[in-house]
Amino acid sequence: MSDRITVMVQALDPISEAGVKAALRSRAEVWVVDEDAITPHTVAVVVGNAVDEAVQRMLRAARSKGLQRVIAVVETLDDAGLLTAAESGVSGLVRRSEATPDRLVQVITSVHEGAGVVPPDMLGRLLSQVSRLKDHVLTPRGMNFTGLTDREADVLRLVAKGFDTQEIAKELSYSERTVKNTLHDITSRFHLRNRSHAVAYAMREGLI
Repeated sequence: MSDRITVMVQALDPISEAGVKAALRSRAEVWVVDEDAITPHTVAVVVGNAVDEAVQRMLRAARSKGLQRVIAVVETLDDAGLLTAAESGVSGLVRRSEATPDRLVQVITSVHEGAGVVPPDMLGRLLSQVSRLKDHVLTPRGMNFTGLTDREADVLRLVAKGFDTQEIAKELSYSERTVKNTLHDITSRFHLRNRSHAVAYAMREGLI
């Protein structure tokens, strides 16, 4: 069992949940567990009709349990649902029509190893949507996908190097007030205690 991937399955209806669990229990690569036996490394498989509000609730519930690897198996997958899934932190997407035991185990294994899985025919559409989001929403606001503005990222990089407020202001040609306000904005938005906590968070999350 130590070599098997633990999997938690949840669905909108009991028949779908029982069916997916039965299909996975026949596979030696995975171990289907109940909610009380999950670990941070457990892969959650959420089954629904589309990436709608009901499925999003299940996705949020899975992540609230500390599960970072979440797969959505849905009947309908359009462009809007694809982007919503990405925004919800889904690591893998599978159409129900393609969700054979072999395919599910393949996706579960890839997601467990840290990969992201999207149906091949949807990948180009996802990249196009991400590009449009960047061009029309983030860039006009001076932001990028990290959630930081260029100014905020620059300030954090210098804090990480040990620069104090005055040195950062001089290096970036900002006023000290601007530097202080920038750090305050970062700590408030991400609920951080101080600048050291902000740097640790940004490095851990790959923001800088």
